[in-house]
Amino acid sequence: MLKRRIYQCLGVACLSLAFGACKTPELVVKNADQTVPTTYANALTSDSTNTARVRWQEFFTDPNLQGLITTALQNNQELNITLQEIEIARNEVRFRKGAYLPSVGFGGRAGLEKVGRYTLQGATEENVDIRPARNTPDPLPNFELGAVASWEVDIWHKLRNEKKAAARRYLATVEGRNFTVTNLIAELANAYYELLALDNQLAIVQQNIEIQNNALRIVRLQKEAARATELAVQRFEAQVQNTTARQYNIQQRIIETENRINFLVGRYPQPVARNPETFNDLLPRLVQNGVPPQLLSNRPDIRQAEQNLAAAKLDVLAARANFYPSLNISAAAGLQAFRPGLLLSTPQSMLYSLAGDLTGPIINKNAIKATYYSANARQTQAVYQYERTVLNAYIEVANQLSSISNLANSYEAKRKEVQALNQSISISNSLFRSARADYTEVLFTQRDALESKFDLIETKMRQLNATVNVYQALGGGWQ
Repeated sequence: MLKRRIYQCLGVACLSLAFGACKTPELVVKNADQTVPTTYANALTSDSTNTARVRWQEFFTDPNLQGLITTALQNNQELNITLQEIEIARNEVRFRKGAYLPSVGFGGRAGLEKVGRYTLQGATEENVDIRPARNTPDPLPNFELGAVASWEVDIWHKLRNEKKAAARRYLATVEGRNFTVTNLIAELANAYYELLALDNQLAIVQQNIEIQNNALRIVRLQKEAARATELAVQRFEAQVQNTTARQYNIQQRIIETENRINFLVGRYPQPVARNPETFNDLLPRLVQNGVPPQLLSNRPDIRQAEQNLAAAKLDVLAARANFYPSLNISAAAGLQAFRPGLLLSTPQSMLYSLAGDLTGPIINKNAIKATYYSANARQTQAVYQYERTVLNAYIEVANQLSSISNLANSYEAKRKEVQALNQSISISNSLFRSARADYTEVLFTQRDALESKFDLIETKMRQLNATVNVYQALGGGWQ
């Protein structure tokens, strides 16, 4: 009768576990849309040759810039922070890998126990001899020495999925580091070209100050000869002071740009080695844009989003496994005695145990459901993040390709404008000396010429930056 009752209870428990495991929420998996346009709207080339595959040492040929990038890849703090994130993710993989392996420990224990006389143990052990003519010690010492093992059998692959998810996140941190490298190289190159442009703008300002001072001396002589008024002298003086103030502004921008480069390189402020004279000889590199599907393999941020998405899907599977019964096996083996000297009296002092626990949720699954729904929401969120990253990458490339084309046309127009204004300066000065032109014409011509030269340098810098940016947008620099 008792056995039948026990079997009935065990049967009810197993049925309850099975029934509870069957009533799990439906697995909802949202797949990311990986389709991208086949071409770019403003493509420079139509074949699959892609500049992103070019190593940065070959893309940037300026030796000073190469030296800065090399130092930055070693000393940049943000990059070193990402390396520690990779190490943290690697340790997480190690932790998850050990979670589904048996756990074995070794230890010892010593204790003292006094049980009540009117307890089962006390009544049983009363007047029972352990050795001839000796009763059980009271209180009873206890000494143990042995090994204990436990193992959660990964029936539903919950632990394996958690380990795979951790591995995916580790790969995501590696791609995050690659993305940081790409951004660092691009930011450093843009700052370097900006510094060269500022050096050339400073040289133009200093040349114009000299030209304007010469014009100021001429107008003063003309005033002494009654051929000009004090108004003309003050207007020329004001222009000299205006250009001088611009010189100091450019000098401040040079210091700030140098320090921004030093920060990226990971060092305290110091002069940045460069040759400003090479700026005029720099030509925007010909970029091969390839085809949009290559972004999926070239862009580190897309690869990172892809790994995070895969990890999120594995998290959903692991969270769903919590609805099923879990099987835990525990075992112990060792020596036990009430005196240390008896520990080695085998086999009398030997002990061992083996047990299996099958447990599963039946009621009050709110915590498990909340974990599952949160994992599902994060998986959906990762899908949108992946699609957003792909869309952003395509738009970045399209914008930079368009910028390269438009800046090339703009630079040619600015170059012709500078040539025309340089000629007009000579003409206006000659006419002013012969009193055939008003001083305002000279002032306006000099001002327009200075602005056009500044714009020409600015346009060339933007051309170089656009080349760097499209290299970055295509996913170059980290290989």
